[in-house]
Amino acid sequence: MTFPLHLSVVFWSLSFTTAQWCYQGQYSCNETCKAPSEWFTLFAKCGGERQSPINIVTSKAEFDPALTALHFHGYHEAHNVTVENMGHSAHFALPPSLRISGGGLPDTYKALQFHLHWGTDAGPGSEHTLDGERFPMELHIVHIKEKYGSLEEAENDTSGIALLAFFFEETAEDNVHFNVVKEALGRVRYTGNSSTVRVLRLGDIIPATHDLHGYYRYAGSMTTPGCDQAVVWTVFHRTIPISHNQLVTVSRELDFWTGKPMADIFRPVQRLNGRIVYRSAVSPVLSSTVAVWFCTFVTVAMNWNKH
Repeated sequence: MTFPLHLSVVFWSLSFTTAQWCYQGQYSCNETCKAPSEWFTLFAKCGGERQSPINIVTSKAEFDPALTALHFHGYHEAHNVTVENMGHSAHFALPPSLRISGGGLPDTYKALQFHLHWGTDAGPGSEHTLDGERFPMELHIVHIKEKYGSLEEAENDTSGIALLAFFFEETAEDNVHFNVVKEALGRVRYTGNSSTVRVLRLGDIIPATHDLHGYYRYAGSMTTPGCDQAVVWTVFHRTIPISHNQLVTVSRELDFWTGKPMADIFRPVQRLNGRIVYRSAVSPVLSSTVAVWFCTFVTVAMNWNKH
């Protein structure tokens, strides 16, 4: 049984052209694939001025009063979801009944898929960085404007795609809600493998929506080729908890289209090139400051009452 399975992977790999894109961790002197620094030689847009991901410098993010709370529609509904190993990551297809609106978005957007970016054995693996910090994993939820029928259509609109990004942060305990995703990845090791995830609620995986008022917004691109500059990015400050063991398991579950273990699947941060990063009306930085002031005020008041 093992031989035909591995042979199918070989045939799949041979179906690619001689020069394909790959991540840095995949690249070696013996490979014909192009590492991230050379993606632009295959896909011209990857050398554009509005590329993603970026490093978000929190102190330089400009306040925008239009960035109020986003509205999440259908995120707590249960769905059967198909996951497929795409050769460079695994995509979880989402029904279009999941939608987002508000929060300064120019339209209502319907969901297409979500995927993850990770490192090696719980090491740094997020695509965006926050004040230079790279988190162990990052979740991307891809949406397109309601009027479009495909991602390809949306890529022709400079704001046709809305991408939500969530950082994962290591904690002592397993995230029980994430296990359904982890187990699904274990069923699609090889490129082209697919499986059905039953009763998945995306709202169980991301933080509670009432905790998602703090975020950053900027104009960017898809982080994989063709790097289309059509994305309205929303990068949330509130992280998703995950254990060390869960992170290690995820980074060992899949293989690239080349047959190598799928690890370090993140693009290096790109130049900002004069773009402005905005922060929401409820800024995570401002919120923490207010919280400190409030706690100080309460402490002083309690001590005053004692006298």
